[in-house]
Amino acid sequence: MSPYVLMILTLSLFIGTCLTIFSNHWFTAWMGLEINTLAIIPLMTAPNNPRSTEAATKYFLTQATASMLMMFAIIYNAWSTNQWALPQLSDDWISLLMTVALAIKLGLAPFHFWVPEVTQGIPLLTGMILLTWQKIAPTAILFQIAPYLNMKFLVILAILSTLVGGWGGLNQTHLRKILAYSSIAHMGWMIIIVQINPTLSIFTLTIYVMATLTTFLTLNLSNSTKIKSLGNLWNKSATATIIIFLTLLSLGGLPPLTGFMPKWLILQELINNGNIITATMMALSALLNLFFYMRLIYASSLTMFPSINNSKMQWYNNSMKTTTLIPTATVISSLLLPLTPLFVTLY
Repeated sequence: MSPYVLMILTLSLFIGTCLTIFSNHWFTAWMGLEINTLAIIPLMTAPNNPRSTEAATKYFLTQATASMLMMFAIIYNAWSTNQWALPQLSDDWISLLMTVALAIKLGLAPFHFWVPEVTQGIPLLTGMILLTWQKIAPTAILFQIAPYLNMKFLVILAILSTLVGGWGGLNQTHLRKILAYSSIAHMGWMIIIVQINPTLSIFTLTIYVMATLTTFLTLNLSNSTKIKSLGNLWNKSATATIIIFLTLLSLGGLPPLTGFMPKWLILQELINNGNIITATMMALSALLNLFFYMRLIYASSLTMFPSINNSKMQWYNNSMKTTTLIPTATVISSLLLPLTPLFVTLY
């Protein structure tokens, strides 16, 4: 891809997200989401093979359906309230339609089927953008309309997402599909608290984005796309193995890593609001995610797949040089748990 085209697409992704975040008008917020969708499709089809074309087509059709539902809800809301101000939703049907549209865009269960298929068919870096940056704009809208949403419907979506994200990742061997199911589960944790404490929801998304960013960059650096390829990762770079070890445990929410902090605070908020059964189900579903993260760690750090003797001589190969972004993101996604009291006072 031409550097100029890549620069235009990257700038369009940035502008589309910022337009949605800073907009107080429904039409401009919707327009930002559309710019985001159209900007990432050429990045998906950059490898120019049938699999990436299929993934881009699935993504476009899914996002177009969500945008159609969202525009219908926006027009109906404008007709009912005679205004286009973003936080105003006139009745429960508009709220339900808007929630479904945003759930499709975020990949929440039961509207999650496109996420693993699309992520599997595109390159690692494009998948990283899809599972991190593309979640920010719909979350910004969800954050603003949170007081008008149906809490019971959000709880159903959240519990389904955490369960599907946990069960779906158990029998996968492709790393991109595993991270896609991880995204579904983390989006469930994010929306369960969006109405009770929206700031904590944004904090959860931030921790998830940093941990997923670190994981994808490390996998791209080592060119690993399957669990089997993790078996020789220690042989290519001991540093990359340690980074994968820490970030996967953090994504699973295992203390004393950073990923435990949002789950801990969310469970505390749910219990304080009397949602003890919901908190119990969310905590149990998190164990499913932790199981397949531990399987990845076992494959990368605690065992070695059969390989030829020559492959064991790569330890001295210094071709894998980490960028400054990976260590920084690793520290943020794994070592911030001692700062929990500071974050509690902030939100």
